[in-house]
Parts: sequence; C-alpha cells; structure tokens
Amino acid sequence: MINSKKLDIDALKSLSQTDWNWMLGEDKFPYVLNEIVRISEQEAERYYEAANELYDMFIEAGQYVIDNEAYQQLGIPDTLIPLIEHSWEHDNHWHLYGRFDLAGGIDGQPIKLIEFNADTATCIPETAIVQWAMLKANNLEETKQFNTLFESLVEQFNELAERNPDKERYLLVSTLEGYPEDDTNVLVLSEAASEAGFEVDFQHIEKVVFSAKEGVFKTNEDGTYTRYDFWFKLVPWEYIAWDEPQLTTILTNLVCSGKTIVLNPAYVILFQSKAILKVLWDLFPNHPLLLACEDEPLVGKKSVEKVLFGREGANVRIIESSGATSEKKEGEYGEQRKIYQEYVPFLEDESGKSYQAGVFFAGEACGLGFRKGGKILDNQAQFCGHFIE
Repeated sequence: MINSKKLDIDALKSLSQTDWNWMLGEDKFPYVLNEIVRISEQEAERYYEAANELYDMFIEAGQYVIDNEAYQQLGIPDTLIPLIEHSWEHDNHWHLYGRFDLAGGIDGQPIKLIEFNADTATCIPETAIVQWAMLKANNLEETKQFNTLFESLVEQFNELAERNPDKERYLLVSTLEGYPEDDTNVLVLSEAASEAGFEVDFQHIEKVVFSAKEGVFKTNEDGTYTRYDFWFKLVPWEYIAWDEPQLTTILTNLVCSGKTIVLNPAYVILFQSKAILKVLWDLFPNHPLLLACEDEPLVGKKSVEKVLFGREGANVRIIESSGATSEKKEGEYGEQRKIYQEYVPFLEDESGKSYQAGVFFAGEACGLGFRKGGKILDNQAQFCGHFIE
C-alpha cells in the first residue's frame, strides 16, 4: 500500500516564480500532485539495483537481436537496420538516457519490469527538478531522495564529448511543433548539456535543414544557417522511419559517414519495441525482475495486450484468465502487431489509485518518480514525487 505525505503545493508555486519559472508553468500544477510517496533506504536501493541489472539484460537482448537478425520479430523498419547496426558497433554513439517503468518495489512487493522507454522518455523536469523543489519548498531534507538525474545527464554529455573528440561541442535539440511538454523536457536536457560545455540551440524539427553531404543545420532568422555536429531529437525513431523515408536515408548517410551524432542513437529502438520483452523472457526465463511475455494471450493467466510501439497507454487491453477483456484504452496504434505480458497489479493507495514507479537510467540508475492513475496509465496520469524516510 502506498504511504504518502501531503505537501504544500502553494509553497512550490511560490518557489517556481523565482528559481523555477524557467521550467514550470501554472498548467503543470494539476499534473504535479501535492503528495509525496514515502519509501525506505532499502526500497530506494532495490530500485537502483533493479534498473542497473535490467539495463545489462537489455544490452544482451539487443546483441541477440542483432546477431540473429531478428528485426522483423521486433517490428523494426528495414530502412533503420543499417543505422541500428552502425550505432551499435561504434561506441561514440552514446545512449544518453531512458526510463524504466516498473511495478512493485514497496512493502515487499517484488519489482517487475513493465517496459523501457529508451528513446524519447519524458518526465525529466518533474523527476529531476520538481520533486526535489517540493522537498525544498516544504522544508524537508533535500538529500532524502533517489534523484541524481540532472547530475547524471551532465556526466552523460561529458562522456559523449569524450567519445567524440573530433566533434565540436555544438548541439541542436529538436521536438515536434505543438507539444509544449516535449519542449520543457528538452529544456532540462539543454541545461545539462550546457553545464557539460556544449553550445546548445533549439529548433523544431519541421524547420531543421538536413543535408546528406554536409550535416544538420539550424535556420537562423536572418536567413543564414548554423551547422551542428550533435543533434538530439525528442521524436521517435519509428516515426521518422515510417513517415519520413527521405530523412531516414539522409540520417543514415550522415551518421555512417561520421558527420553527425544523432541522439538517442538508432539502436535504442531495439529496446523501445515491446517485442523485446519476449526476447528478454526467452533469454532470462523466470527472472525475478521479468514478467512472462508471449506472442499470443497467455493460457490460464491474466495478461496485458500491448502494441509494439504504443505510447501513453494507447491500445492497451487487460485480458482476464478467462479471455474476457476487463479494461482497455483506445488509440491510434491498433493496426500494429501485439505482444502479451503477464499482468501484475501496480502499487495502490487507499482509494485504489495505481502508482507506477519510473526509474531513469543515464549511465546508471539515477532518478525515481511515480505516475498515478488507473489500472492502465495513460496521458491523464499524474506525477508524484518521493521522499526517503
């Protein structure tokens, strides 16, 4: 059972008007809850150890897919395969960060992997900064949190630069227009990159100029162009492959010729596909951190139907052991292939609301936060911070 403490959200609002107004707005506060989950030191350590172990397992699973050319099994677009293999084989293509979504972890409930948001994970501002600011605003000990996400991102950008000594530390970050939440997430990433010595600029992807021979350019207001050796896009690789085949070809040329480093690297789509959950189960059967996963509904077990590249709970269906559907969410991904993962209940509070733990991985496990909602967490879920007692 979730044990939470009510906080003064007005204190956080007051703080944001001075130190935090660069990344918080009034519209964020109904989303950020005025409560905080209490956990023990031992529980925080278990989340840390679980995410580190899971990342090693994902690396092994990714190598298995590449060695066995099992791309079709994961629903990987053929046009991305050369880019995936190049970025996997060359260590200068560095995975900056991702977020593990986990069930359990509190009051003796075992930690179980739900999925890994390895490509375009969000919840960065609320995890790295907002929940820490909530402690500060409510006069709680600021170090009592499993949260070094921002510092870890700085180290990741330093590592990225060291692995690319031939590149200038010029970084362009991009999102799709019309998604302010994404803009806020890359703002925090930009701050981390700046602290690591990068010159950082922003432009929506719709206005970025891509040259297969010369690189990635920002269009300036005066009509000139600025070239960047590093480009971070909070745009999923599968979207680029499906919707922009010409851009996929250009990026393949740029990356494989060494002209541009694209972040996160293309190989993270191997981790992003929900079908990797079955690969993990096949490689590590009955592992205590994993749930059974198959291509067909699990016989005699309650399971969750997921599409390979769904997001925010869309097209998720909970199937009872009898085969009946007990809950589902509609979405735009219904035509995709599906996998079936053993059902496990999320942590709950006294009102029956579900809590899913999210642990960021940036070089190592580095930040914990919780999302609160229904049995299927969708884009209406709320964010809840934590406090180590």
